[in-house]
Amino acid sequence: MAKIDILNLSGAVVGSMDLSDDIFGIEPNAAAMRTVVLNILANRRQGTHSTKTRSEVRGGGKRPYRQKGTGRARHGSTRSAQYVGGGIIFGPKPRSYSYTVPKKIRRLAMKSAFSSKLADSKIVVVDALDFDTMKTKNMVEFMKAIKVSDSALVVLGGKNENVEKASRNIPTVKTAFVNTINVFDILKYDSFIMTKEAAEKIMEVYV
Repeated sequence: MAKIDILNLSGAVVGSMDLSDDIFGIEPNAAAMRTVVLNILANRRQGTHSTKTRSEVRGGGKRPYRQKGTGRARHGSTRSAQYVGGGIIFGPKPRSYSYTVPKKIRRLAMKSAFSSKLADSKIVVVDALDFDTMKTKNMVEFMKAIKVSDSALVVLGGKNENVEKASRNIPTVKTAFVNTINVFDILKYDSFIMTKEAAEKIMEVYV
């Protein structure tokens, strides 16, 4: 098992814990992570795009000119696709882009994301994360104390309003819970910060 230091709010080492090799020590599977990330992005699409076909645009009730004798191509409506103001052929219509990925692939992708972060030394474990107030400066000072200057995903073991609101105004920091983290966010943010309680829950869920 990989051993990692546990820090406090001041950035001092107060202990250590073992991270399961089955979750944090596997060979990252890039294909699985890519599959899950594409699935997450697809499921987020609203699919509300819509274009009008020639039957839905306004006008075009009468033939523009007679069928024969003009030397021009035959046209039955000025609302066919080749005319300005005409309908769109095979244009997008409202639809759902969502689909499901097998559970084994999703779990493999999560473990691969965890393992890649640990391999890059981007995982930080803190003994507890709680603030007296919900001020942004609390989170800023905490990030400086643990020497994390890039973007970070902060995973909490349970709901903590002060921490959540202290992070809300920092665009490079996002808070999440063990049951709401996903592969996209883990890979999107440079550092992966979790409380000891969250780490234990992750190893319990993905064992």
